[in-house]
Amino acid sequence: MNTIDTFRYSGAGLHGRPSGRRRFIDRVVFVLASLARQIGRMLERRRGRLALLEMTDEQLKDIGVSRCDAHREGIRPFWD
Repeated sequence: MNTIDTFRYSGAGLHGRPSGRRRFIDRVVFVLASLARQIGRMLERRRGRLALLEMTDEQLKDIGVSRCDAHREGIRPFWD
């Protein structure tokens, strides 16, 4: 094998760009990470809304939220 064949078949990418398969994997990882972050945000919203439902009237008064507003917020779906 001569020097030219070694460069041609090494798979080392002469231009420093990732292969098509690597770009695909990077995109899949990016999409899955974005999805995980979005689900985490939705679950955090849900926990906050459930916490509003568990607060006493005095606690709600301290944060300036009425019982009616807390109930309305607490029953909203987690994706909203």
